Amino acid sequence: MNTELMFSSKTDLWSTPQDFFDKVSREFDFTTDVCATSENAKCNRFFSIEDDGLSQVWDGTCWMNPPYGREIGKWVEKAYRSSLNGATVVGLLPSRTDTKWFQDFILGKSEIRFIRGRLKFGGQSNSAPFPSILVIWKGAIHALLTSRTEGK
Repeated sequence: MNTELMFSSKTDLWSTPQDFFDKVSREFDFTTDVCATSENAKCNRFFSIEDDGLSQVWDGTCWMNPPYGREIGKWVEKAYRSSLNGATVVGLLPSRTDTKWFQDFILGKSEIRFIRGRLKFGGQSNSAPFPSILVIWKGAIHALLTSRTEGK
């Protein structure tokens, strides 16, 4: 991937920087990469494009760096719903707080960590043209946040 491609809309695949993943993985000990290719999978168990991660059951502790295009909302919703079924899902996402998927499935339903600076995806020499967030969905966190917002 070259810089011209990186700053265009020709791709929605942003390979997770290995050093960033390693740091997060030490905290969460991931079991599954839910949307990967064989070239960029971060876990031994992963769902490829052919596996259609959206149709799979997500369990254990999952890493998610989804395609950042128009389908991103489906991945975010799947992460949220999987957490309600007991999975822990940690997602690396563009910080787009104005989007429907952020408002409906992240805000008040997860832990959000804003990443300082811009990540360099896929070993690129230039940083991404957008800020990133790390989102952690856990069923227990959702229940706690929901009870706080509903005054229970």
